[in-house]
Amino acid sequence: MNDSPQPTLVRALGRWSLTALVLNGIIGSGIFGLPGDIARLMGRAAPVAYVLGAAGIAVIMLVFAELASQFREAGGPYLYAREAFGRFAGIQTGWFTWLVRLTSAAAAAHLFVIYLGEFWPGATAPLPRALVITALIGGLAFVNVLGVRAGAGLANVFTAAKLVPLTLFIVVGLVLAPPLAAAPADAISSATWIKALVLMAFAYGGFESALIPAGETKNPRRDAPFALLTALVVVAVFYLAIHFVAMRALPDLAHSERPLADAARVFAGPAGAAVISLGAMISTFGWLCGGLVGVPRLTYALAEGGDFPRVFAQVHPRFRTPHVSIVLWAVLVLALALWGNFIWNAVLSVAARLVTYAMGCAALIRLRQRDPHADAWRAPAGVVLALLGGAFCVLLIAQMNADHARIVAVVAAIGTANWLAVRRRMPAAAPLPK
Repeated sequence: MNDSPQPTLVRALGRWSLTALVLNGIIGSGIFGLPGDIARLMGRAAPVAYVLGAAGIAVIMLVFAELASQFREAGGPYLYAREAFGRFAGIQTGWFTWLVRLTSAAAAAHLFVIYLGEFWPGATAPLPRALVITALIGGLAFVNVLGVRAGAGLANVFTAAKLVPLTLFIVVGLVLAPPLAAAPADAISSATWIKALVLMAFAYGGFESALIPAGETKNPRRDAPFALLTALVVVAVFYLAIHFVAMRALPDLAHSERPLADAARVFAGPAGAAVISLGAMISTFGWLCGGLVGVPRLTYALAEGGDFPRVFAQVHPRFRTPHVSIVLWAVLVLALALWGNFIWNAVLSVAARLVTYAMGCAALIRLRQRDPHADAWRAPAGVVLALLGGAFCVLLIAQMNADHARIVAVVAAIGTANWLAVRRRMPAAAPLPK
């Protein structure tokens, strides 16, 4: 009989690594198409939508900063909901969090091949596409099994790398792009404003994935608020500057499918367009690096709490990583990337993310009532922020169509089936590690 203690996760993520993971979770491949999408809705008023979207997400980020600061275990949104409302709410939130990141990663892998097709047209054929995606996901999984430092270090490198072409786009574009011509402001309906905010929720979302590996964060109480708020400021400035340059370079921005590459072609020629296309590939790869650091820790946390098969809580005795969860994550991402499509993944991402954010806002109110003196960073007027954040989520969820509602119902049904299964097997939830 082996009485040796179970290996534990190593706390290796500092505040700058955590900030990089937040940036990586938000800035993926979407920014390379966002200016065209938002211009189609808002016209010249698009920059205002970026500001309003950042303000709405800032409220939710402050809520999550407080929640993250009072836990030192892995799990993120799943953990907050479970501690606040019990096992059923935790499992439901865990499924929404896990599936949105799973499908988003599959979409990112799919987009990587599309961008690769700009340089190697044959990459989009079925067999090369499958081989490229397999090598991409398999290689990242291998690196992450070797250790959280290796995985986080790779994510940090590509987070910095993805910002380089975007920074060049901004700097060169501000110098060389033609001045923005005067034009009358468009009349925007309230329904269009709300649609734009839904798009902004997708654009600014993803920060929550960086909170999942809290079990490997050195000081969550100090580092989580810093990482979230610093990343939001950086992202908001980047998004506004990128859109402004694209508006200057492309008078017909609303009709561009590849707005940053088309804009770069205007002021930097074919070479500029190639650099931006390469940047899109780097950005997508970096996003996948961050996802493979953060999200497998969710299945680890579910298993640690008794809400998932215990095999997924195993920690590698040598590398001290949740290797079974990492391999599971890689296999499922690979399957969805080879089978699914980007639109389906994007719809699920928006719907599930808003449900998760609303649950986080409710959890803050509940946890403050239960433990008003918790050792945590306190958001100013936290209960008011949670109410505002919840209302913001409900407003956007109300805009979802019947297809979105069906997807949410399916995810909720899966979570309920999971809860019924573990409830029969283990009536009392296993205590969370402290």
